[in-house]
Amino acid sequence: MFGSYIRKLRKERGLSLRKLAEAVTVEPSYISKVERDLVAPPSEETIKRISEVLEHDADVLLAVGGKISSDLRQAIIKRPELFSRLIRVVNEAPEDLVVRILGEVQDGEW
Repeated sequence: MFGSYIRKLRKERGLSLRKLAEAVTVEPSYISKVERDLVAPPSEETIKRISEVLEHDADVLLAVGGKISSDLRQAIIKRPELFSRLIRVVNEAPEDLVVRILGEVQDGEW
């Protein structure tokens, strides 16, 4: 799944596999293997470099790759009970409610 997601983004941006690899500073054969899901998704740092080149949210790419950014991991570790409850509640809530709550929190109007 991660590989096909990356391939789709790369093609949407009109980048060759070689150009993406060069920009991310990895071998083209490695990107090819990633795109074909022959290897596990790359490290957090490599995914972040890919996200910059593809102009895509790093947290989304990490999640598609089954990973979580180290700063989010630290936030969860710092307050595990609170974040586990929050994630479970948000996971069950309708998307429009989650979007509304997120907007209110970001705007500071809560």
